[in-house]
Amino acid sequence: MQWMRFTHHGQPTLGLLQCEQVQLHQGCLFDTPQPSGEVLTLADIAPGAWLPPCTPGKIIGLWNNFRAAADKNGWATPAEPLYFLKSPSSAAAHGQPIPAAPAEVGRVAYEGELAVVIGRRARRIAREDAAACIFGYSCANDVTAIELLFRDTSFPQWTRAKSFDGFGAFGPVIDTAFDPAAAMLRTLVGGRERQNYALADMFFPPEDLVWRISQDMTLEPGDVILCGTSLGVLPMKSGTTVEVVIDGLGTLRNTYG
Repeated sequence: MQWMRFTHHGQPTLGLLQCEQVQLHQGCLFDTPQPSGEVLTLADIAPGAWLPPCTPGKIIGLWNNFRAAADKNGWATPAEPLYFLKSPSSAAAHGQPIPAAPAEVGRVAYEGELAVVIGRRARRIAREDAAACIFGYSCANDVTAIELLFRDTSFPQWTRAKSFDGFGAFGPVIDTAFDPAAAMLRTLVGGRERQNYALADMFFPPEDLVWRISQDMTLEPGDVILCGTSLGVLPMKSGTTVEVVIDGLGTLRNTYG
Protein backbone atom coordinates (compact mmCIF):
# COMPACT_ATOMS: atom_id res chain seq x y z
CA MET A 1 0.00 0.00 0.00
CA GLN A 2 1.15 3.53 -0.80
CA TRP A 3 -0.30 6.18 1.47
CA MET A 4 -0.21 9.89 0.77
CA ARG A 5 -1.57 13.13 2.22
CA PHE A 6 -2.66 16.22 0.35
CA THR A 7 -4.95 19.22 0.64
CA HIS A 8 -8.48 18.60 -0.69
CA HIS A 9 -11.18 21.23 -0.41
CA GLY A 10 -8.88 23.11 1.92
CA GLN A 11 -8.46 20.19 4.35
CA PRO A 12 -5.63 17.71 4.94
CA THR A 13 -6.76 14.45 3.34
CA LEU A 14 -5.48 10.89 3.48
CA GLY A 15 -5.32 8.88 0.29
CA LEU A 16 -4.38 5.37 -0.82
CA LEU A 17 -2.58 5.45 -4.17
CA GLN A 18 -3.30 2.55 -6.50
CA CYS A 19 -2.64 2.53 -10.25
CA GLU A 20 -2.75 6.34 -10.61
CA GLN A 21 -5.99 6.51 -8.62
CA VAL A 22 -6.27 7.93 -5.12
CA GLN A 23 -8.88 6.42 -2.82
CA LEU A 24 -9.73 8.96 -0.13
CA HIS A 25 -9.79 7.68 3.45
CA GLN A 26 -10.99 8.93 6.81
CA GLY A 27 -9.44 8.37 10.22
CA CYS A 28 -5.91 7.90 11.50
CA LEU A 29 -3.27 6.50 9.17
CA PHE A 30 -1.99 4.20 11.93
CA ASP A 31 -5.38 2.97 13.14
CA THR A 32 -7.21 1.31 10.23
CA PRO A 33 -8.44 4.27 8.17
CA GLN A 34 -11.66 3.70 6.27
CA PRO A 35 -12.40 4.59 2.61
CA SER A 36 -14.75 7.53 2.15
CA GLY A 37 -15.94 6.32 -1.24
CA GLU A 38 -14.45 9.28 -3.10
CA VAL A 39 -11.79 8.54 -5.72
CA LEU A 40 -9.51 10.98 -7.53
CA THR A 41 -6.89 10.49 -10.18
CA LEU A 42 -3.31 11.39 -9.33
CA ALA A 43 -3.52 14.11 -11.99
CA ASP A 44 -6.33 15.76 -10.01
CA ILE A 45 -3.88 16.63 -7.23
CA ALA A 46 -2.15 19.93 -7.87
CA PRO A 47 1.65 19.94 -7.42
CA GLY A 48 1.38 22.34 -4.48
CA ALA A 49 -1.29 20.27 -2.72
CA TRP A 50 1.00 17.48 -1.50
CA LEU A 51 1.61 17.25 2.26
CA PRO A 52 4.20 15.19 4.15
CA PRO A 53 2.70 11.67 4.18
CA CYS A 54 2.57 11.72 7.99
CA THR A 55 3.07 14.26 10.77
CA PRO A 56 6.12 13.16 12.76
CA GLY A 57 6.37 13.82 16.46
CA LYS A 58 10.12 13.56 16.05
CA ILE A 59 12.60 13.09 13.21
CA ILE A 60 15.74 11.10 14.01
CA GLY A 61 18.69 11.25 11.62
CA LEU A 62 21.67 8.90 11.35
CA TRP A 63 25.30 9.85 10.84
CA ASN A 64 27.99 7.48 9.54
CA ASN A 65 25.64 4.63 8.70
CA PHE A 66 27.11 3.61 5.30
CA ARG A 67 30.27 1.60 4.79
CA ALA A 68 31.37 3.26 1.53
CA ALA A 69 31.25 6.74 3.05
CA ALA A 70 33.04 5.58 6.20
CA ASP A 71 35.79 3.92 4.15
CA LYS A 72 36.40 6.97 1.98
CA ASN A 73 36.33 9.45 4.85
CA GLY A 74 38.37 7.36 7.27
CA TRP A 75 35.56 7.09 9.81
CA ALA A 76 35.61 4.20 12.24
CA THR A 77 32.93 1.53 12.12
CA PRO A 78 30.31 2.67 14.65
CA ALA A 79 29.62 0.34 17.55
CA GLU A 80 26.09 1.69 17.84
CA PRO A 81 23.87 4.07 15.83
CA LEU A 82 25.10 7.67 15.87
CA TYR A 83 22.07 9.90 15.63
CA PHE A 84 20.69 13.41 16.07
CA LEU A 85 17.23 15.00 16.20
CA LYS A 86 15.67 17.29 13.61
CA SER A 87 12.80 19.57 14.51
CA PRO A 88 9.41 18.23 13.37
CA SER A 89 8.78 21.68 11.90
CA SER A 90 11.53 20.95 9.33
CA ALA A 91 9.22 18.46 7.58
CA ALA A 92 8.45 19.32 3.95
CA ALA A 93 6.30 17.61 1.34
CA HIS A 94 7.03 16.36 -2.15
CA GLY A 95 7.00 19.34 -4.49
CA GLN A 96 7.16 21.89 -1.70
CA PRO A 97 9.92 24.50 -2.06
CA ILE A 98 12.65 24.33 0.58
CA PRO A 99 13.28 27.90 1.74
CA ALA A 100 16.87 29.04 1.41
CA ALA A 101 18.63 29.52 4.74
CA PRO A 102 19.86 33.04 5.55
CA ALA A 103 23.12 33.90 3.80
CA GLU A 104 25.06 34.04 7.07
CA VAL A 105 24.33 30.34 7.63
CA GLY A 106 26.68 29.43 4.79
CA ARG A 107 26.56 26.51 2.39
CA VAL A 108 23.66 24.06 2.45
CA ALA A 109 23.87 20.46 1.20
CA TYR A 110 21.39 17.80 0.08
CA GLU A 111 21.48 14.25 1.46
CA GLY A 112 19.37 11.63 -0.28
CA GLU A 113 18.17 9.06 2.26
CA LEU A 114 15.68 6.31 3.08
CA ALA A 115 13.05 7.26 5.66
CA VAL A 116 11.54 4.71 8.06
CA VAL A 117 8.06 5.53 9.39
CA ILE A 118 7.07 4.07 12.75
CA GLY A 119 3.59 2.51 12.91
CA ARG A 120 3.24 1.41 16.52
CA ARG A 121 4.66 2.42 19.87
CA ALA A 122 8.13 1.00 20.47
CA ARG A 123 9.75 1.22 23.90
CA ARG A 124 12.69 -1.07 24.67
CA ILE A 125 11.41 -3.69 22.28
CA ALA A 126 13.06 -7.01 21.47
CA ARG A 127 14.97 -7.23 18.20
CA GLU A 128 12.44 -9.70 16.77
CA ASP A 129 9.61 -7.18 17.31
CA ALA A 130 11.22 -4.35 15.35
CA ALA A 131 9.76 -5.22 11.94
CA ALA A 132 6.21 -5.07 13.30
CA CYS A 133 6.86 -1.50 14.49
CA ILE A 134 7.74 -0.27 10.99
CA PHE A 135 4.70 1.07 9.15
CA GLY A 136 6.53 1.71 5.90
CA TYR A 137 9.20 3.62 4.01
CA SER A 138 9.58 6.88 2.14
CA CYS A 139 12.21 8.91 0.25
CA ALA A 140 13.91 11.72 2.14
CA ASN A 141 16.25 14.67 1.71
CA ASP A 142 18.06 15.41 4.98
CA VAL A 143 19.12 18.97 4.13
CA THR A 144 22.07 20.27 6.17
CA ALA A 145 23.69 23.65 6.79
CA ILE A 146 27.19 22.18 6.55
CA GLU A 147 29.20 25.28 7.50
CA LEU A 148 27.03 25.99 10.53
CA LEU A 149 27.46 22.45 11.83
CA PHE A 150 31.01 22.92 13.17
CA ARG A 151 31.24 26.72 13.21
CA ASP A 152 31.51 26.79 17.00
CA THR A 153 34.42 24.49 17.85
CA SER A 154 33.14 23.99 21.40
CA PHE A 155 29.65 22.80 20.41
CA PRO A 156 28.71 21.05 17.14
CA GLN A 157 25.29 22.42 16.14
CA TRP A 158 23.62 19.29 14.78
CA THR A 159 20.08 20.30 15.71
CA ARG A 160 20.27 23.83 14.33
CA ALA A 161 22.10 22.81 11.16
CA LYS A 162 19.45 20.17 10.41
CA SER A 163 16.25 21.93 11.51
CA PHE A 164 15.60 24.95 9.33
CA ASP A 165 12.13 24.99 7.77
CA GLY A 166 11.98 22.50 4.90
CA PHE A 167 15.23 20.73 5.82
CA GLY A 168 13.37 17.46 6.51
CA ALA A 169 11.69 16.74 3.16
CA PHE A 170 10.15 13.29 2.78
CA GLY A 171 7.55 11.61 0.58
CA PRO A 172 5.80 11.51 -1.76
CA VAL A 173 4.23 8.38 -0.22
CA ILE A 174 4.72 5.87 2.55
CA ASP A 175 4.97 2.40 1.05
CA THR A 176 4.01 -0.34 3.50
CA ALA A 177 5.25 -3.21 1.32
CA PHE A 178 8.64 -1.82 0.24
CA ASP A 179 11.71 -3.97 0.90
CA PRO A 180 14.89 -1.86 1.04
CA ALA A 181 17.26 -4.83 1.10
CA ALA A 182 18.02 -4.87 -2.64
CA ALA A 183 17.12 -1.29 -3.59
CA MET A 184 19.34 1.49 -4.89
CA LEU A 185 19.06 5.18 -4.07
CA ARG A 186 19.96 7.91 -6.54
CA THR A 187 20.03 11.66 -5.99
CA LEU A 188 19.69 13.92 -9.01
CA VAL A 189 20.71 17.56 -8.62
CA GLY A 190 19.55 19.77 -11.47
CA GLY A 191 19.00 16.55 -13.45
CA ARG A 192 22.56 15.33 -12.87
CA GLU A 193 23.17 12.19 -10.85
CA ARG A 194 25.21 12.95 -7.74
CA GLN A 195 24.47 9.93 -5.54
CA ASN A 196 23.99 6.29 -6.43
CA TYR A 197 24.31 3.76 -3.64
CA ALA A 198 22.85 0.51 -2.35
CA LEU A 199 20.66 0.69 0.75
CA ALA A 200 22.13 -2.68 1.76
CA ASP A 201 25.42 -0.88 2.53
CA MET A 202 24.12 0.31 5.91
CA PHE A 203 25.95 -0.59 9.11
CA PHE A 204 22.56 -0.63 10.86
CA PRO A 205 19.59 -1.53 8.63
CA PRO A 206 16.09 -0.24 9.47
CA GLU A 207 15.04 -3.00 11.86
CA ASP A 208 18.28 -2.65 13.83
CA LEU A 209 17.77 1.10 14.04
CA VAL A 210 14.23 0.75 15.39
CA TRP A 211 15.31 -1.83 17.94
CA ARG A 212 18.38 0.05 19.13
CA ILE A 213 16.84 3.53 19.22
CA SER A 214 13.83 2.20 21.13
CA GLN A 215 16.19 1.31 23.96
CA ASP A 216 16.97 5.02 24.36
CA MET A 217 13.65 6.71 23.62
CA THR A 218 10.06 5.71 22.99
CA LEU A 219 9.16 5.71 19.31
CA GLU A 220 5.58 6.67 18.51
CA PRO A 221 3.41 6.16 15.40
CA GLY A 222 4.37 8.74 12.82
CA ASP A 223 7.93 9.21 14.03
CA VAL A 224 10.47 9.18 11.21
CA ILE A 225 14.00 7.75 11.19
CA LEU A 226 16.30 8.94 8.40
CA CYS A 227 18.78 6.15 7.73
CA GLY A 228 21.77 8.32 6.80
CA THR A 229 23.42 8.95 3.46
CA SER A 230 26.44 7.77 1.49
CA LEU A 231 28.90 9.32 -0.95
CA GLY A 232 28.10 12.26 -3.20
CA VAL A 233 26.85 14.93 -0.79
CA LEU A 234 27.56 18.45 -2.10
CA PRO A 235 26.32 21.99 -1.47
CA MET A 236 23.31 23.28 -3.40
CA LYS A 237 22.74 26.62 -5.09
CA SER A 238 19.49 28.52 -4.70
CA GLY A 239 17.04 27.45 -7.39
CA THR A 240 18.40 23.90 -7.59
CA THR A 241 15.90 21.05 -7.93
CA VAL A 242 16.85 17.88 -6.05
CA GLU A 243 15.25 14.49 -6.76
CA VAL A 244 15.72 11.52 -4.43
CA VAL A 245 14.86 8.36 -6.36
CA ILE A 246 14.56 4.94 -4.71
CA ASP A 247 13.86 1.89 -6.86
CA GLY A 248 10.35 0.60 -6.27
CA LEU A 249 9.50 3.39 -3.85
CA GLY A 250 9.24 6.64 -5.77
CA THR A 251 10.75 10.05 -6.41
CA LEU A 252 10.85 12.93 -3.95
CA ARG A 253 11.32 16.25 -5.75
CA ASN A 254 11.98 19.64 -4.14
CA THR A 255 13.55 22.92 -5.21
CA TYR A 256 15.89 24.67 -2.81
CA GLY A 257 15.63 28.43 -2.45
